[in-house]
Amino acid sequence: MQPMSSATAKLAAKAAAILAVGALSLTACGGSSTPAASSAGGVQLINAGKLTVCSDVPYEPFEFQKDGKIVGFDMDIAAEVAKDLKAELSVVDSSFEAIETGTALTGCDVSISSISITDTRKAVMDFSEPYLNDDLTLVATEASGITNIDGAKGKKVGVQQATTGAQYAKDKGIDAQQFEDTGLLVQALKAGTIDAALGNQSVLGYAIKDDAKYKRVENYATGEKLGISIKKGNTAMADQVNSTLKRLTDDGSLKKYETTWFGEAAK
Repeated sequence: MQPMSSATAKLAAKAAAILAVGALSLTACGGSSTPAASSAGGVQLINAGKLTVCSDVPYEPFEFQKDGKIVGFDMDIAAEVAKDLKAELSVVDSSFEAIETGTALTGCDVSISSISITDTRKAVMDFSEPYLNDDLTLVATEASGITNIDGAKGKKVGVQQATTGAQYAKDKGIDAQQFEDTGLLVQALKAGTIDAALGNQSVLGYAIKDDAKYKRVENYATGEKLGISIKKGNTAMADQVNSTLKRLTDDGSLKKYETTWFGEAAK
């Protein structure tokens, strides 16, 4: 998902929730009063025995709820990081505003939420090695007549707030309607209340791939790379996360996850 910006805070704060893998149930998220405890590789965890991960849910297919569980591409990776730490995975549903500014890391060990790596964000948090390239795309209905980014001007274009899609639309002179999350953005597109959506290829490509009414108008090579964010200076956690990502790359698991969740939309 999503670089750039310090867009307006979410209109309604999401209820914080924790997914404890194994128990597979959402419970209220409490404060981090539990003293930090060491895990594999000397990593200090906020909650003993748990890898606490902040994520902005829903952002299908990266993270979303299905049958009472939080699943998705990012969640597969998060589960593997927790596995290597010999820890239980707990996912906190956070706003992307908190994630992109780094404030989410006051209560989480890492944030995994298709976060694009930018210099602005690197000033307030550290990042793992990139785990996915995810540029932007403009998708529209066939009936819209939109054939390029200039043709979208004057049309009803939607973006997710606080993302690179929102910033790109602004830079191109498009007065886009902003949505709290991509789930609402896709709903608006399919309901016909907007003519087009501008956002990351993985998510929007996935959303329209089986529907002939929609098309990818243009892709924009913005060089977005997704990374896992880590509190500034936490080198032990960064080393551990990078070790997991290398393992998943080397054994083919990461490519398998891409195929599972993105299909032909994977980039």
